[in-house]
Amino acid sequence: MKTLIIIPSRLSATRLPGKPLLKINDISIISHVFNKAKETNIGEVMVAAEDQEIVNDVKKNGGKAILTSNKHKTGTDRIYEAYQQLKLDNIDFIMNIQGDEPAINIQDIIKLNQMMINHKKAEIGTLAATIKNKSDLTNENIVKVITQNNLEDDPFSHAKTFLRKSEDALNIYHHIGIYCYSSEILKNFVELAQSKNEIENRLEQLRALDNNIKINVALASKAPIGVDTEEDYLALKKIMEYKS
Repeated sequence: MKTLIIIPSRLSATRLPGKPLLKINDISIISHVFNKAKETNIGEVMVAAEDQEIVNDVKKNGGKAILTSNKHKTGTDRIYEAYQQLKLDNIDFIMNIQGDEPAINIQDIIKLNQMMINHKKAEIGTLAATIKNKSDLTNENIVKVITQNNLEDDPFSHAKTFLRKSEDALNIYHHIGIYCYSSEILKNFVELAQSKNEIENRLEQLRALDNNIKINVALASKAPIGVDTEEDYLALKKIMEYKS
């Protein structure tokens, strides 16, 4: 089975403009993510960017990048354009890894890919981690997923819903923004109109659930620190530079 990893990236993030090119250990965040994806050895890796500066930076750091339209509403639309541009044959899965999680665990990425291979009928796969702090439930920057079954008992359970704010609930987890699509489902997904649910909650995975596309969830070792704010960036920079 062949997997293609695409990392969508753009400079115009609202909360932290220029985020992909912020440096940790003298390497940009986007290039850190590219290197992590490459280390998984599960397939070719490509950054899909709407800005030439990102393409230049990734290539300068030895990675591969492709320029896409700046008109896309979501990251999934961007990765689909990149997939079409690449014209690769026999791709079974396209994996979408967020460009702002340079601390994502390599083994978790490998696990998700393997789960998709093992579950032949899976349409979309994603990851989630155990919620450690109750305050995460009401933090809108942390997306939650509620699964049909406990992920310890059912290691690739279906997602019931995704939300930004929640009370404590049965089988609720910290969602990690990585998706693995079967190539056929990705094509179907991007042809669907954005759903009301998706627009109101700013969560494009709700478009899939609203259109009866199932999302399976695997348990990750932990939730990586995503970079949404300057505080996140400085905290992660400190951790990663200390480790090195």
